[in-house]
Amino acid sequence: MWRWTWMGMLAAGCGTSPDIPEEPSGFQLPPRPVAVAEAVVRTESGVRYVLPGDADYQSQLYVPLALIDDAVKAKNGITTYADEIRYWTAISLQQDRVPGVTDLTVTQNTDGTYTVSFSASDGEQAELFAKQHQTFLDAQHAGLALYGSELCQVWGGCWNPMSGYPVNTNPSDGDSKWHTYLPLGMGMLNQKSALLMHYPPWVALQNIDYLDNMTLKRWQRLLHAVGLTGSDAYAYQTIVDVNPIAAPGSGESEYNNDYFPILLSTSYFDNALLNATYIRSMVDFLVTPPTATGTTQTLPLLVGGSPLYDPQAPAWFRVSFKDQLPKKDGIPQMEVLQTGRVTLEQGAKPTPYMGTNHMIAAGVTGTCTNEPSKIPDMRRYEAEDLVAACWVTTFSTEPDADPAQVLSQCCTTWFGNAECAGAPAPGPDQLREICVLAEIDLFFDTVKIAPKCSMAQAQTWCESQKLNNYDPCPVDWETNNCTTVSP
Repeated sequence: MWRWTWMGMLAAGCGTSPDIPEEPSGFQLPPRPVAVAEAVVRTESGVRYVLPGDADYQSQLYVPLALIDDAVKAKNGITTYADEIRYWTAISLQQDRVPGVTDLTVTQNTDGTYTVSFSASDGEQAELFAKQHQTFLDAQHAGLALYGSELCQVWGGCWNPMSGYPVNTNPSDGDSKWHTYLPLGMGMLNQKSALLMHYPPWVALQNIDYLDNMTLKRWQRLLHAVGLTGSDAYAYQTIVDVNPIAAPGSGESEYNNDYFPILLSTSYFDNALLNATYIRSMVDFLVTPPTATGTTQTLPLLVGGSPLYDPQAPAWFRVSFKDQLPKKDGIPQMEVLQTGRVTLEQGAKPTPYMGTNHMIAAGVTGTCTNEPSKIPDMRRYEAEDLVAACWVTTFSTEPDADPAQVLSQCCTTWFGNAECAGAPAPGPDQLREICVLAEIDLFFDTVKIAPKCSMAQAQTWCESQKLNNYDPCPVDWETNNCTTVSP
């Protein structure tokens, strides 16, 4: 006998036939999490609020203490789960630049749940942050990551197929292991954009640091190159991963086979038929903060990845918004530097989006070639990535801008033409920036896990190439480069 079952609904959601055998007797979906938040209490100097959900639910939101590196726990004074919650909350408050934060405490209640309290010089900002924090952690956002992971573990047969075996040579990764890992420590209130990426590396969970990595350090260099100063770059590093699961792979190497395919994302983290819609729900939440009001569209979304390096985020985006994306020969397109608008949820404001290279791709696959008009030439890489940085930051002052017009402006700035066509040929100031960034990305110290050249070395060497149009790729680039400049 054949009938429509929850397994059939899942199969239909993945584009296959719903006509599958009846599930075994007694087999059922795991229960969806329930996490209702209590009201935020305004105190004389700040706020106090209980995290959503019961003790069991809250115990799954942060990293188990046993998985955190012992030295990291000691450095940050983390001996209890409450300490860890306080640690992550402090980082988010810093990312959001909530002013005058003091007396941040996290206490465990008699029922095992946790209460957060802090003082701030701006009470309204404090209350808005508290409400955002609760929403981020509730059953319709963070809870959907937990639910999708449980679906994968309980009946999906997809959870960590290489468990117990190493999948790369990075000693800090060791044997393959997976663990649900939310984008903790992010800006949730005053961010200016959202970044859609693939998955967080295990080292980011082990070190309980989502942001201190080569990918975001390079992204900050790009943001500074297009005019951001000081801490302004913090507003542009709020991340959502299409697979909210920490796993091996920290930039040194990737899986030899991709165990995080697009099917995992669409089945367990964006399946409307099962109401397992973590990705869409979290992206929608982060591009519509309460501070972004009075606009015709949401905050902009950068979708990082390409066929050459880490294509999973744009692949999910292409599958999910195929009806809204431009088509070529009837095929929905999602390419680097493609831009437009999509509606994340029915009736929502449109979201301006752009496809970009993964933020670390240039440092991993970029090189000097005889074809500066094509990837993987480093000059083309840097120019494309600077266009992305230019594009996303423009919306902070022009929140209702046409994404296509912004792209044309940024292409003109960094390529010298409105289509980003050919080899980059902008003005001398832009050529110098491309040179500096290229030199830093071309030469990497695999022992120190850092670029071989400092910003100062790269700037000095590039200045010596002024008469050569600041070309980072002279014929003798492998021996004549920023590494020859004294520190």
